Amino acid sequence: MYGASTPLAVIMGIGMWWLPASPRWLLLCAMKRKGDMQDLRESAISCLCRLRGQSIGDSAPTEVDEILTELSYVGEDKEVSLREVFHGKCLKALIIGAGLVLFQQITGQPSVLYYAASILQSAGFSAASDATRVSILLGLFKLIMTGLAVLVVERLGRRPLLLGGVSGIVISLFLLGSYYLFLDDVPAVAVVALLLYVGCYQLSFGPIGWLMISEVFPLRLRGRGLSVAVLVNFGANALVTFAFSPLKDLLGAGILFYAFGVIAVLSLAFIFFIVPETKGLTLEEIEAKCL
Repeated sequence: MYGASTPLAVIMGIGMWWLPASPRWLLLCAMKRKGDMQDLRESAISCLCRLRGQSIGDSAPTEVDEILTELSYVGEDKEVSLREVFHGKCLKALIIGAGLVLFQQITGQPSVLYYAASILQSAGFSAASDATRVSILLGLFKLIMTGLAVLVVERLGRRPLLLGGVSGIVISLFLLGSYYLFLDDVPAVAVVALLLYVGCYQLSFGPIGWLMISEVFPLRLRGRGLSVAVLVNFGANALVTFAFSPLKDLLGAGILFYAFGVIAVLSLAFIFFIVPETKGLTLEEIEAKCL
């Protein structure tokens, strides 16, 4: 089983050699005098053209110069402390980013997938007895829904996908709670709720949460801000994973899914009132207009 993953890791490793460097990182190296300014500027232009393709046209040199000016203005070449993450614009970005990845986990994502096999088995699907097959089917479904999110995110925007997807998550969690409390003789309800949850999660919290935390932090503090947000994400994931079984024994699966549903409602309010729309904005414009 572990060996079967090796070819995929090799393909991914080879593919990484073809990834262009970040234009901002190259320009930051130039500002820190870690290479020739002109050579690094030309490399940044080349990388930007590779990343954007034909859509960037002849504007790559101008955009690189704008990035260079912005980096000089915000002083990103200077060392920053972790304490600065919790002040000013970065604090607002941290609330947005860490809040999204926190709700991403505490709305029950690990727990719903934990129940996937038993839910499908109760509905009479023979494949549910094989956890590997269930994982493969759900993985394919998640892949399809994530691909859909990639296709529409720049057309619809981040907020509509988050609001629509989390609304679906709320419905699915209350359906799952109702199944375990009142509707255990209607297994189709649980299957629909499971698929609705997975599909809506992959349209919203799954990809958009990671996209947003890569966009909202100010340039100068982006590395440290991202680190804190990712720490919150995995900390919340560990908390939900370890707390699920004791809470299930204490409250029962139905009440627990209702509790996740209430948390999902709170996350919906958080998105509506706190999370800005970043569609079509450059990183510099996001910092100026949204923070």
